Amino acid sequence: MVEPGAAGRVGQSGAASGGANLFQAGRDITVHGDVVGGVPAVESVSPPPSVGRVPVAPGLFVGRGEELARLGAVVAGAGRAAVVAVHGLGGVGKSALAARFAAVRAEAFELVWWVTADSPAALDAGLAELAEAVVPETARLPPEERVRLGVRWLATHDGWLLVLDNLTAPADAAELLERVRTGTVLITSRRGGGWRGVGTVVLDVLPPAEAVELMTGLVRAEWPDADVRGADALCAELGWLPLAVEQAAAYLAQARIPPTGYRDLLARYPARMFAATAEGGDAQRTAARIWRVTLDRLADTPLAGRVLRVLAWWAPDAVPRALLDGTADEPDLVEALGRLAAHSMITLTGDTIGVHRLVQAITRTPDPHDPHRRTRDIDAARATATTALITGLLGRDPRDPADWPHHRLVLPHARALLDHSTAAADTGDTCDLLAHLGRYLVGQGDSATALAYFTRALHGRERILGHTHRNTLASRNDLAYAYWFVGDLRRAIALRESTAADYERLLGSDHPDTLTARNDLAYVYRFAGDLHRAIPLHEACLADRERVLGPDHPHTLTAQDTLAAAYLFAGHPWRAIPLHEKTLTDRERVLGPDHPDTLLSRNDLASAYSVAGSPRRAIPLHEATLADRERVLGPDHPDTLITRNNLATSYRAVGDFQRAIRLHESVLADRERVLGPDHPDTLASRNNIAFSHWCAGDPRRAITLYESTVADCERVLGPDHPDTKLYRENLAGTRRSNGPDAVAPTSPSPDDAPPP
Repeated sequence: MVEPGAAGRVGQSGAASGGANLFQAGRDITVHGDVVGGVPAVESVSPPPSVGRVPVAPGLFVGRGEELARLGAVVAGAGRAAVVAVHGLGGVGKSALAARFAAVRAEAFELVWWVTADSPAALDAGLAELAEAVVPETARLPPEERVRLGVRWLATHDGWLLVLDNLTAPADAAELLERVRTGTVLITSRRGGGWRGVGTVVLDVLPPAEAVELMTGLVRAEWPDADVRGADALCAELGWLPLAVEQAAAYLAQARIPPTGYRDLLARYPARMFAATAEGGDAQRTAARIWRVTLDRLADTPLAGRVLRVLAWWAPDAVPRALLDGTADEPDLVEALGRLAAHSMITLTGDTIGVHRLVQAITRTPDPHDPHRRTRDIDAARATATTALITGLLGRDPRDPADWPHHRLVLPHARALLDHSTAAADTGDTCDLLAHLGRYLVGQGDSATALAYFTRALHGRERILGHTHRNTLASRNDLAYAYWFVGDLRRAIALRESTAADYERLLGSDHPDTLTARNDLAYVYRFAGDLHRAIPLHEACLADRERVLGPDHPHTLTAQDTLAAAYLFAGHPWRAIPLHEKTLTDRERVLGPDHPDTLLSRNDLASAYSVAGSPRRAIPLHEATLADRERVLGPDHPDTLITRNNLATSYRAVGDFQRAIRLHESVLADRERVLGPDHPDTLASRNNIAFSHWCAGDPRRAITLYESTVADCERVLGPDHPDTKLYRENLAGTRRSNGPDAVAPTSPSPDDAPPP
């Protein structure tokens, strides 16, 4: 029978024009012609003109012109005898395409015969019925003899089309195809492999526009004045799968609800809606049911179902196969993936896996009546999917561009898992995943998502670990960092104050984590402009780290560097420069000349020289630092781009404006490519270019650049972020510089090190 919900539908009822006659399966079939005596030799019997069988299904056939053309080309190119298999996911419209092909090509065949071939017994029954249809006298023979005569008739005639619908496996038809070398055999199957010597046509979901056309056409056939707004969004949610589109359309027409109403029901009651059919519909022909049948056939490979449930939690496309490493023994995993692909439940490449989004949605929706969708199994799959993601990120630095490609591979699948699960179900692994991705997303400029992830991780750790666990306190520090990043310094300060107090209460005033929390708090005070609290706290942190950890400990050297930066921020370069020089000397001795922290100290010292009015002293140090950062970190590392930016700033300070502009523009291009157009560092580069144009005597160009930068900064960081305020002030100053009360914009400070 034709798959309900398929894209194509055969619209005729009764006899078709041409040599073949098409009747609905199960109807009485008549034959014409005189037969004398017993059963005639089937070789000599031509098909009576009224004999033939193919399902006739009411409905709408949409699109599929390209697939029909490919099917026709395969048949035409095969010569006198042709065998072609149409394969794809259950519900994609394979049977409908075959029925449509039989209808439009009816004139080319003397006989069209349709066999439901989902089991060997069903295939034999269809062949026996063929024998009886062309030679009625065979009705008196045993079934096995009628099967033999049906095959014999096919083998001794040509000009016929035999459709084997829903064939379970190529092997089920192997004997028939071996014995029959004439005519045309069209097979539909969910099996995607094993078709040796058989032409194939792979059938995919409908294009979005055709899926919408199918849905709206079916709905309005029953409900002419239906409101079908939102049909495109509903079809997208259904993954443009023909069966699901038709199932939904029938429900819309019967219930008289718009597509938006169906989407709402689907979101709130997914299990019921996946199984819902309109009155008179076939409950066995829903997407959930036909995929259950497929998984039943894979019952001898239990891992296949478990793997599919894990894949259901990730994004549907380009799942790295490596994410599944360690979830099962490799040979078993390879076999399970191969079998799922063979039954069209997934698509495989050498490196990736694809799953239809509706397969995923149904697979992760519990149903007590489906043994493949038990709640405990789905929960276990979510836990496995989460562990696989966080395991894949272990040892990866979210701030290191060398690790960014891996983060970009994992991110869409982590987003999907987090979107499809509730915070109440978060585990320790989920919180670790949220925290790691939050740090990566902050570095990419996606502060809104990072803030949401840090908040969710904190709430999860408070629930699982308690309010005073060290991981919970780390989450509070992460969240404070995110608030600092988006310019909400009030919340950042409040969180870091409470976190530092809790560290001190729980671990003691001299614990390294307590000292780190206090240093982080001092850093936020500095950016809030509260230097009266920032500098004394930085000084106290340095003294305590020297006493507790020793003067050469890396954390002590960090405290020296942040204190020097605070002095420079406060306008005291004569205090900052000696401390930066000492920190550089200490880091070269303790960490080595190529350590990233050593290179950071060299960058900071050069910037301090520039701010102190000695750009000619800064330039050679910036140039040497840039060469070393490119060699050690790579040309695209954010720290390397910071040094290039600061070198351009020093060129501008000595009046070499064109050289500064060229270098700033190259930094901007690289930051847009590496960090993205909305990253704060990218926005800072645009501000620096604008200021350089003003210095070069081109205020009009500067104003244009400032205007676009301010608009983007307000959109990305918010109107109250310190960077937004600085760029807005620069824009105002540049505008005033054209009037009688000329005021220069504020000279941007060199790029600072990332905050703790």
